[in-house]
Amino acid sequence: MTDRTWIDSLDDEDLAFLKRFLLASGTLKELARQYSISYPTVRLRLDRLIEKVKLLDRVVDAGPFERSLRTAYADGRLDTTTFRALIDAYRQETEKEEQGEMRSG
Repeated sequence: MTDRTWIDSLDDEDLAFLKRFLLASGTLKELARQYSISYPTVRLRLDRLIEKVKLLDRVVDAGPFERSLRTAYADGRLDTTTFRALIDAYRQETEKEEQGEMRSG
């Protein structure tokens, strides 16, 4: 079975864009026409979606919280400094929990 974590993490807007992209045979000019926006705007939207998929696909074993952080970062809702600080804090907390379970187990 194929890992679908990255696609399951995309929001409805991303999926709609991806569907239109496929139906337009990957033609960005056609997408720009359909959305009534400029070619550079469509290119930027596609580039952001590509980065989002890469970011989500990078850590296959990430839990829901980390995937949410990565999605928020890819969507531009978190700046790089905040994203890294939250990821580091989350990983440190997770390591502490795992160490505690190993001691008690």
